[in-house]
Amino acid sequence: MKPTTLEWLSLAEDDLLAAKSLVSNERLTNIAAFHCQQCIEKCLKALLEEKELGTVKSHDLIRLLKLTGLTMNGDDMELLVIINEVYIDARYPGEMGLLPHGKPTPNDINLFVLFCEKIIHWINNLVSLMNH
Repeated sequence: MKPTTLEWLSLAEDDLLAAKSLVSNERLTNIAAFHCQQCIEKCLKALLEEKELGTVKSHDLIRLLKLTGLTMNGDDMELLVIINEVYIDARYPGEMGLLPHGKPTPNDINLFVLFCEKIIHWINNLVSLMNH
């Protein structure tokens, strides 16, 4: 595994830990959602790095997924689309981590965290297979 790939995956795990630490705080669900989005973004960028597809300066999870060449089943893709909605440029902190319908619920965050764990596991397995 390339050092930069490892860095991306480590940062993704940090975002997942941050999201998990915020799950029980209803006031911070938007921040937890933002960390979930960041976790998935960094996982996808790790795979792009490992595949030598270059650094992509995008926060769009759908675009990043397409660039990796991976596909997801319908339910996972639906969840990815929802999580993709939480990224807002840092210049707009009042909107950070919000979904189209408003602040995520604790149940949303629990679902997002489980999805992030699945993505981290999936990407780690793919990278591991690429190196055997």
